[in-house]
Amino acid sequence: MTTLLNQTFATTHGEINLSQVDSAWLIVYFYPKDSTPGCTTQAVSFSCLKDQFDALGATIFGVSRDSVKAHQNFTAKQELTIDLISDKEEVLCKHFDVIKEKNMYGKQVMGIERSTFIFHNGTLVKEYRKVKAAGHAEQVLEDLKALQSA
Repeated sequence: MTTLLNQTFATTHGEINLSQVDSAWLIVYFYPKDSTPGCTTQAVSFSCLKDQFDALGATIFGVSRDSVKAHQNFTAKQELTIDLISDKEEVLCKHFDVIKEKNMYGKQVMGIERSTFIFHNGTLVKEYRKVKAAGHAEQVLEDLKALQSA
């Protein structure tokens, strides 16, 4: 069972310890790289829906291996409203087991497999692996509503 690490990470808005987030619902999504087409689609979608997630008491964090500076540039360029965590050391990536062998232009490389995790009061309640960026944020929002009404 995936748990939240009691460790501090750098974000676009300071530092965060995911185990100390004070909202009942926490959504952590992993993506390969800032400013790439799929990752932009996903980040913009979560940002556009942020008010609806907020209304449901959910906090969202995007995670990649990019630097905080890269995240800040990505956030400014795309006008993102969600926080992005820099995981340059791959601590969160390894904890959530999202580093996978991928095929990039015919070459095998290790990269982040697009994945999302929903926690309720610190307990993992749903996970998504091998996510397609388009429509994913909307699916997570619908699933969150379903989880809350269950």
